[in-house]
Amino acid sequence: MPSVTTMKLLHIDSSVLGDNSASRHLSSAIVARLRAEHPGLEVVYRDLAAQTLPHYTPVLAEDHPCVARNGEILEEFLAADIVVIGAPMYNFTIPTQLKSWLDRILIAGKTFRYTEKGPEGLAGGKHVIVASSRGGIYSEGPASAVDFQETYLRHVFGFIGVRDLEIVRAEGLNLGAEQREAALVRAHQHIKGELRVAA
Repeated sequence: MPSVTTMKLLHIDSSVLGDNSASRHLSSAIVARLRAEHPGLEVVYRDLAAQTLPHYTPVLAEDHPCVARNGEILEEFLAADIVVIGAPMYNFTIPTQLKSWLDRILIAGKTFRYTEKGPEGLAGGKHVIVASSRGGIYSEGPASAVDFQETYLRHVFGFIGVRDLEIVRAEGLNLGAEQREAALVRAHQHIKGELRVAA
């Protein structure tokens, strides 16, 4: 009888706000929906605020403890079929904790390579879902020019070959209680209805 391959999900959170974090609540809801759709889903979780990564230093002695950890982080990403990332906007971009994680998965020869025709992504075939939270409105209007959060994430994942990237967004969270509540309701409606959950 052929063996059934278990789907693997990598869940990343990066907000420093703990239980007050909108992106954490959204990423958790996304993972819960995916667990319901895929019984037996294997989930690996990393909380980048609770267990912070140092700034990436590529030149280290082979026996340095960071070398093994860097390899572990890369292998977790490569093994995942689905990656769910809680990514708040801090000062127009992503948290430094998330940037340190990305520095460990954007590795030449592993997730991308340079060819005569330019860079080629090697990490395609994954479904990446970003739970994005922002205090202001950046999806449209004049502030869209300074969105270095979602645009950056779209670019880096595209660079390594990920074409299936979905964003669940809650924005305008600091523009009053009514706006915050409406934004979170819309994001949760997306998770319950529009989220792509097929394998």
